[in-house]
Amino acid sequence: MIREWLELYKPENKLQADQALREIMQEIALAGLGRAGFFEKAAFYGGTALRIFHELPRFSEELDFSLLVPDPEFDLQPYLDGMKVEFSALGISVNMSGKSKAVKTNIESAFLKADTAWRELTLKDITRQELTGQMPEIRIKLEVDTKPPLGFTTEENLLLKPYSFYVKCFSLPDLFAGKMHALLFRKWKTRVKGRDWFDLEWYIRKGVTLNLDHLQKRAFDSGDWKNKKMTRAQLMTLLTEKINNVNFDNIRQDIKRFIPDVKVLDIWTPKYFIDLIQKLKTTK
Repeated sequence: MIREWLELYKPENKLQADQALREIMQEIALAGLGRAGFFEKAAFYGGTALRIFHELPRFSEELDFSLLVPDPEFDLQPYLDGMKVEFSALGISVNMSGKSKAVKTNIESAFLKADTAWRELTLKDITRQELTGQMPEIRIKLEVDTKPPLGFTTEENLLLKPYSFYVKCFSLPDLFAGKMHALLFRKWKTRVKGRDWFDLEWYIRKGVTLNLDHLQKRAFDSGDWKNKKMTRAQLMTLLTEKINNVNFDNIRQDIKRFIPDVKVLDIWTPKYFIDLIQKLKTTK
Protein backbone atom coordinates (compact mmCIF):
# COMPACT_ATOMS: atom_id res chain seq x y z
CA MET A 1 0.00 0.00 0.00
CA ILE A 2 2.84 2.40 0.88
CA ARG A 3 4.60 1.66 -2.41
CA GLU A 4 1.41 2.40 -4.37
CA TRP A 5 0.99 5.59 -2.35
CA LEU A 6 4.56 6.61 -3.12
CA GLU A 7 4.15 5.95 -6.84
CA LEU A 8 1.47 8.67 -6.96
CA TYR A 9 4.26 11.20 -6.41
CA LYS A 10 6.24 9.92 -9.43
CA PRO A 11 9.64 10.55 -7.80
CA GLU A 12 12.56 10.80 -10.20
CA ASN A 13 15.46 10.70 -7.73
CA LYS A 14 16.36 9.97 -4.12
CA LEU A 15 15.60 13.48 -2.92
CA GLN A 16 12.10 13.48 -4.38
CA ALA A 17 11.47 9.95 -3.09
CA ASP A 18 12.58 10.91 0.42
CA GLN A 19 10.42 14.03 0.35
CA ALA A 20 7.42 11.95 -0.74
CA LEU A 21 8.09 9.36 1.97
CA ARG A 22 8.32 12.09 4.60
CA GLU A 23 4.94 13.42 3.51
CA ILE A 24 3.44 9.92 3.63
CA MET A 25 4.80 9.54 7.16
CA GLN A 26 3.31 12.92 8.06
CA GLU A 27 -0.14 11.80 6.92
CA ILE A 28 0.17 8.52 8.84
CA ALA A 29 1.18 10.55 11.89
CA LEU A 30 -1.91 12.73 11.49
CA ALA A 31 -4.05 9.60 11.30
CA GLY A 32 -2.51 8.29 14.51
CA LEU A 33 -3.03 11.59 16.28
CA GLY A 34 -6.62 11.73 15.09
CA ARG A 35 -7.41 8.21 16.26
CA ALA A 36 -5.92 9.10 19.66
CA GLY A 37 -8.27 12.10 20.01
CA PHE A 38 -5.59 14.75 19.58
CA PHE A 39 -7.73 17.00 17.36
CA GLU A 40 -10.30 17.38 20.09
CA LYS A 41 -7.69 19.54 21.82
CA ALA A 42 -5.48 20.88 19.06
CA ALA A 43 -5.44 22.18 15.48
CA PHE A 44 -2.92 21.73 12.68
CA TYR A 45 -1.20 24.77 11.15
CA GLY A 46 2.01 25.78 9.36
CA GLY A 47 3.58 24.93 6.02
CA THR A 48 2.83 21.22 6.15
CA ALA A 49 -0.87 21.91 6.71
CA LEU A 50 -0.78 24.19 3.69
CA ARG A 51 1.00 21.54 1.64
CA ILE A 52 -1.27 18.62 2.55
CA PHE A 53 -4.66 20.36 2.49
CA HIS A 54 -4.22 23.29 0.12
CA GLU A 55 -1.76 21.94 -2.47
CA LEU A 56 1.11 24.27 -1.66
CA PRO A 57 3.66 23.33 -4.37
CA ARG A 58 6.57 22.65 -2.04
CA PHE A 59 7.45 19.96 0.47
CA SER A 60 7.58 20.69 4.18
CA GLU A 61 9.42 19.07 7.08
CA GLU A 62 7.63 19.75 10.37
CA LEU A 63 4.21 19.16 11.90
CA ASP A 64 3.04 22.23 13.81
CA PHE A 65 0.03 22.29 16.11
CA SER A 66 -1.71 24.71 18.43
CA LEU A 67 -3.91 23.83 21.37
CA LEU A 68 -7.43 25.20 21.07
CA VAL A 69 -7.18 26.66 24.58
CA PRO A 70 -4.02 27.25 26.62
CA ASP A 71 -2.98 24.32 28.82
CA PRO A 72 0.49 24.55 30.40
CA GLU A 73 0.09 21.01 31.78
CA PHE A 74 -0.58 19.46 28.36
CA ASP A 75 1.17 16.11 27.87
CA LEU A 76 2.00 15.08 24.30
CA GLN A 77 3.22 11.57 25.18
CA PRO A 78 -0.15 9.70 25.12
CA TYR A 79 -0.77 10.99 21.59
CA LEU A 80 2.73 9.93 20.50
CA ASP A 81 1.91 6.43 21.78
CA GLY A 82 -1.25 6.44 19.65
CA MET A 83 0.75 7.57 16.65
CA LYS A 84 3.22 4.71 17.11
CA VAL A 85 0.34 2.22 17.13
CA GLU A 86 -0.85 3.61 13.77
CA PHE A 87 2.56 3.10 12.19
CA SER A 88 2.83 -0.41 13.64
CA ALA A 89 -0.53 -1.31 12.11
CA LEU A 90 0.99 -0.51 8.70
CA GLY A 91 4.10 -2.58 9.39
CA ILE A 92 6.36 0.43 9.96
CA SER A 93 8.72 0.55 12.91
CA VAL A 94 9.23 4.09 14.21
CA ASN A 95 10.98 5.70 17.14
CA MET A 96 9.46 8.58 19.07
CA SER A 97 11.54 10.83 21.27
CA GLY A 98 10.60 13.92 23.21
CA LYS A 99 12.86 16.94 22.97
CA SER A 100 14.49 17.73 26.30
CA LYS A 101 14.42 21.41 27.26
CA ALA A 102 16.88 23.22 29.50
CA VAL A 103 14.35 26.03 29.88
CA LYS A 104 10.60 25.51 30.12
CA THR A 105 8.75 27.03 27.17
CA ASN A 106 5.22 26.99 25.76
CA ILE A 107 6.28 24.57 22.99
CA GLU A 108 6.10 20.79 23.44
CA SER A 109 8.38 19.07 20.92
CA ALA A 110 9.07 15.53 19.77
CA PHE A 111 10.84 13.75 16.91
CA LEU A 112 9.63 10.82 14.85
CA LYS A 113 11.91 8.66 12.72
CA ALA A 114 11.38 5.43 10.77
CA ASP A 115 13.89 2.61 10.46
CA THR A 116 16.00 2.74 7.30
CA ALA A 117 15.27 -0.89 6.39
CA TRP A 118 11.60 -0.03 5.81
CA ARG A 119 12.54 2.89 3.63
CA GLU A 120 15.04 0.97 1.52
CA LEU A 121 12.46 -1.77 0.92
CA THR A 122 9.80 0.77 -0.01
CA LEU A 123 12.04 2.67 -2.39
CA LYS A 124 13.50 -0.37 -4.13
CA ASP A 125 13.16 -0.04 -7.93
CA ILE A 126 10.72 2.86 -7.66
CA THR A 127 13.00 5.70 -8.74
CA ARG A 128 14.78 6.18 -12.01
CA GLN A 129 18.09 6.77 -10.26
CA GLU A 130 19.77 3.90 -8.46
CA LEU A 131 19.48 4.17 -4.68
CA THR A 132 23.06 3.72 -3.58
CA GLY A 133 25.10 4.76 -0.58
CA GLN A 134 24.04 5.37 2.97
CA MET A 135 20.63 6.98 3.25
CA PRO A 136 20.13 9.47 6.08
CA GLU A 137 17.13 8.72 8.26
CA ILE A 138 13.89 10.61 7.78
CA ARG A 139 13.15 12.68 10.86
CA ILE A 140 9.93 14.59 11.42
CA LYS A 141 9.70 17.21 14.14
CA LEU A 142 6.39 17.78 15.91
CA GLU A 143 5.69 20.95 17.87
CA VAL A 144 2.64 21.87 19.93
CA ASP A 145 2.04 25.42 21.16
CA THR A 146 0.53 24.90 24.62
CA LYS A 147 -0.12 28.60 25.25
CA PRO A 148 -1.25 29.92 21.87
CA PRO A 149 -2.53 33.39 21.08
CA LEU A 150 -6.24 32.95 20.43
CA GLY A 151 -8.51 34.66 17.92
CA PHE A 152 -8.18 31.98 15.23
CA THR A 153 -10.84 29.87 13.54
CA THR A 154 -10.63 26.22 12.53
CA GLU A 155 -12.11 23.93 9.92
CA GLU A 156 -12.32 20.18 9.41
CA ASN A 157 -10.31 18.92 6.44
CA LEU A 158 -10.56 15.42 4.98
CA LEU A 159 -7.67 13.04 4.28
CA LEU A 160 -8.24 9.75 2.43
CA LYS A 161 -5.01 7.91 3.29
CA PRO A 162 -4.15 5.72 5.10
CA TYR A 163 -7.96 5.74 5.59
CA SER A 164 -10.61 8.48 5.55
CA PHE A 165 -10.44 10.84 8.52
CA TYR A 166 -10.77 14.52 9.39
CA VAL A 167 -8.07 16.84 10.70
CA LYS A 168 -8.88 20.05 12.56
CA CYS A 169 -6.88 22.85 10.90
CA PHE A 170 -6.50 26.59 11.11
CA SER A 171 -8.54 28.39 8.45
CA LEU A 172 -6.56 29.92 5.57
CA PRO A 173 -6.69 33.57 6.82
CA ASP A 174 -5.24 32.43 10.16
CA LEU A 175 -2.67 30.16 8.51
CA PHE A 176 -1.60 33.25 6.56
CA ALA A 177 -1.35 35.27 9.77
CA GLY A 178 0.88 32.60 11.32
CA LYS A 179 3.15 32.56 8.29
CA MET A 180 3.36 36.36 8.24
CA HIS A 181 4.34 36.35 11.91
CA ALA A 182 7.13 33.86 11.18
CA LEU A 183 8.37 35.83 8.17
CA LEU A 184 8.46 39.15 10.00
CA PHE A 185 9.66 38.09 13.44
CA ARG A 186 11.57 34.80 13.14
CA LYS A 187 14.55 34.91 15.56
CA TRP A 188 17.18 33.60 13.16
CA LYS A 189 19.67 36.50 13.16
CA THR A 190 21.49 36.31 9.80
CA ARG A 191 19.72 33.14 8.58
CA VAL A 192 16.66 33.36 6.36
CA LYS A 193 13.95 30.86 5.55
CA GLY A 194 13.13 30.91 1.87
CA ARG A 195 10.06 28.81 2.56
CA ASP A 196 8.48 31.80 4.33
CA TRP A 197 8.84 33.88 1.17
CA PHE A 198 7.62 31.08 -1.09
CA ASP A 199 4.50 30.75 1.06
CA LEU A 200 3.95 34.51 1.12
CA GLU A 201 3.99 34.55 -2.67
CA TRP A 202 1.56 31.59 -2.77
CA TYR A 203 -0.93 33.22 -0.38
CA ILE A 204 -0.96 36.48 -2.33
CA ARG A 205 -1.26 34.79 -5.72
CA LYS A 206 -4.15 32.70 -4.39
CA GLY A 207 -5.92 35.83 -3.12
CA VAL A 208 -6.07 34.61 0.49
CA THR A 209 -7.09 37.32 2.96
CA LEU A 210 -4.76 37.71 5.94
CA ASN A 211 -6.43 37.89 9.37
CA LEU A 212 -4.74 41.05 10.65
CA ASP A 213 -6.25 40.70 14.14
CA HIS A 214 -4.73 37.26 14.61
CA LEU A 215 -1.36 38.49 13.32
CA GLN A 216 -1.45 41.31 15.86
CA LYS A 217 -2.30 38.87 18.67
CA ARG A 218 0.60 36.61 17.67
CA ALA A 219 3.05 39.50 17.44
CA PHE A 220 1.86 40.94 20.77
CA ASP A 221 2.09 37.53 22.44
CA SER A 222 5.67 37.03 21.19
CA GLY A 223 6.71 40.48 22.38
CA ASP A 224 7.38 41.74 18.85
CA TRP A 225 4.49 44.21 18.74
CA LYS A 226 3.61 46.48 21.65
CA ASN A 227 0.27 47.86 20.44
CA LYS A 228 -3.20 46.36 20.81
CA LYS A 229 -3.91 47.08 17.15
CA MET A 230 -2.08 46.70 13.87
CA THR A 231 -3.14 48.55 10.74
CA ARG A 232 -2.61 47.53 7.16
CA ALA A 233 -0.28 50.52 6.72
CA GLN A 234 1.85 49.37 9.64
CA LEU A 235 2.02 45.84 8.21
CA MET A 236 3.10 47.17 4.84
CA THR A 237 5.86 49.20 6.49
CA LEU A 238 7.13 46.11 8.33
CA LEU A 239 7.08 44.07 5.12
CA THR A 240 8.84 46.74 3.10
CA GLU A 241 11.61 47.01 5.69
CA LYS A 242 12.00 43.23 5.71
CA ILE A 243 12.19 43.02 1.92
CA ASN A 244 14.84 45.73 1.81
CA ASN A 245 17.00 44.01 4.43
CA VAL A 246 17.09 40.33 3.41
CA ASN A 247 19.51 38.56 1.12
CA PHE A 248 17.55 37.12 -1.80
CA ASP A 249 20.43 34.86 -2.86
CA ASN A 250 20.21 33.16 0.55
CA ILE A 251 16.42 33.00 0.31
CA ARG A 252 16.54 31.25 -3.06
CA GLN A 253 19.19 28.83 -1.83
CA ASP A 254 17.06 27.77 1.15
CA ILE A 255 13.94 26.97 -0.88
CA LYS A 256 15.53 25.13 -3.81
CA ARG A 257 15.47 21.63 -2.34
CA PHE A 258 11.76 21.86 -1.50
CA ILE A 259 10.40 22.71 -4.96
CA PRO A 260 10.44 20.83 -8.29
CA ASP A 261 11.13 23.83 -10.56
CA VAL A 262 13.70 26.36 -9.38
CA LYS A 263 13.10 28.56 -12.44
CA VAL A 264 10.11 30.08 -10.65
CA LEU A 265 12.65 31.82 -8.40
CA ASP A 266 14.25 33.80 -11.23
CA ILE A 267 11.84 36.70 -10.70
CA TRP A 268 12.58 36.93 -6.97
CA THR A 269 14.06 40.37 -6.39
CA PRO A 270 13.30 43.14 -3.87
CA LYS A 271 11.35 45.00 -6.58
CA TYR A 272 9.23 41.92 -7.31
CA PHE A 273 8.24 41.45 -3.65
CA ILE A 274 7.60 45.18 -3.16
CA ASP A 275 5.22 45.02 -6.14
CA LEU A 276 3.75 41.72 -4.96
CA ILE A 277 2.76 42.90 -1.48
CA GLN A 278 0.70 45.70 -3.00
CA LYS A 279 -1.76 42.93 -3.93
CA LEU A 280 -1.93 41.58 -0.37
CA LYS A 281 -5.47 41.32 1.05
CA THR A 282 -6.12 41.91 4.74
CA THR A 283 -9.23 41.83 6.92
CA LYS A 284 -9.03 45.60 7.42
